[in-house]
Amino acid sequence: MSLPRTLGELRHSPFSEQRLQKRCVKDELRENLLYKLREGGSVFPGIVGYDDTVVPQIVNAILSRHNFILLGLRGQAKSRILRALTTLLDPQIPYIAGCEIHDNPYAPLCRRCHEELAKHGEQTQIAYLTPEQRYVEKLATPDVTIADLIGDIDPIKAARGGHELSSEMTVHYGLLPRANRGIFAINELPDLAGKIQVGLFNIMQEGDVQIKGYPIRLPLDVAMVFSANPEDYTARGKIITPLKDRIGSEIRTHYPATVEEGMEITAQEAWARRDGYELQLPKYLQQIIERVAFAAREDKKIDKRSGVSQRLPISAMENVISNAERRAIVNDEKVVVPRVSDVYAAMPAITGKLELEYEGEMKGADHVARELIRTAVAKTYDEYFSGSSGELRQVVQWFDLGGEIRLSGDAGASEAVNGLKSIQGLLEKISVLGLSEKSPVAEQVSAAEFILEGLYAHKRIGRSEERVFTAGEKPVKKPERTFEREEPPARSRRPFN
Repeated sequence: MSLPRTLGELRHSPFSEQRLQKRCVKDELRENLLYKLREGGSVFPGIVGYDDTVVPQIVNAILSRHNFILLGLRGQAKSRILRALTTLLDPQIPYIAGCEIHDNPYAPLCRRCHEELAKHGEQTQIAYLTPEQRYVEKLATPDVTIADLIGDIDPIKAARGGHELSSEMTVHYGLLPRANRGIFAINELPDLAGKIQVGLFNIMQEGDVQIKGYPIRLPLDVAMVFSANPEDYTARGKIITPLKDRIGSEIRTHYPATVEEGMEITAQEAWARRDGYELQLPKYLQQIIERVAFAAREDKKIDKRSGVSQRLPISAMENVISNAERRAIVNDEKVVVPRVSDVYAAMPAITGKLELEYEGEMKGADHVARELIRTAVAKTYDEYFSGSSGELRQVVQWFDLGGEIRLSGDAGASEAVNGLKSIQGLLEKISVLGLSEKSPVAEQVSAAEFILEGLYAHKRIGRSEERVFTAGEKPVKKPERTFEREEPPARSRRPFN
């Protein structure tokens, strides 16, 4: 079905005058959300871990026709959620062709559209907006001006059109008027200067804006949404209280609650599909990468106010796969199987995501990252081998008797497996990980290295920076001190004079 292209055609289409005039953007969001809720399924596909926490609060805000703000640390999908709101908009809406603020054909706001209607009447040309075109986003920075957001006088328009500066035809519309009949999002709201925040008062409460130099008010139809860091969104921060008071709902986001949720997000976002090589990504390695982020969020050496973004495991995963891919290319292997050594090789993707406290800065980012990886390996190892420490005693004894092995991160699977076979009982234990002697060699090597790294993480064996696994350092037993009671020396008796 072709869409109406003139105002006359539009009047006899589903885009009736009564429907378009009485249905604002917030009504549209509400109606489409109610339809989704009745149909069932996910309201925001691709948003993981928020179904029982954040999403219900957003649903309530939309049903209440509120402007709302998402408060959360970096890497908590705030921008993605705001952009996902376009899925609740109609597939298309009509507007007067050529209008900068996408005027409703039945109730135009700007002077140009009034003149177009007076000149062409029912033949006024109609264009259409898609949901993506109805979403306008602005990253708040200190240099944003009222002209950027609201608008200003444009002398060039006046000169080219022969208009007086007092004419409405010389208005340069800012981002907010251009978001008319859509969604306007501001990321990091507290970073706007205080006087710019004041400029949002009218649109938040009265629903209109006043453009500098013109005695007119534009009653815009727009849904306002924001994002901010909780640390800045306080009385001590950079947000002004009257603006905070005008925001209908304040919704807090969070990091994944479980390792499984984090793994699902990382698997969804990380670039893992590479051309030319088959990838076999062990589950225990995915858990280690995810637990690095979980350990970092709990570590006292890392600034909790800055948070540890979910981008850390995503970037680390991509680096881990790339390092394994490089090893496969060098050794002419057809299957890419990452190892724990690849997680250590991915430290550049970890250290840049950490904001260290004083103690962490004293130790250095590399040292902190190694500790995090070791902690993650230990916790993952416990998940598979908890309670079976005695079964690995044979492996530990092999090292205690003087055995050692060097597992280079660049060594091919065929080369590495020959050395691993010499460790008594090691390759038998990979069955716990769902592998056997018939499994691909690269997977056996990865699993065996994981077991050794787990023993090292628990300090049952040792490992050098050159990745030479040896016997662990045994605690030196201090000799027991015995205390014998000594008789005091006899006093010499002197005769009294």
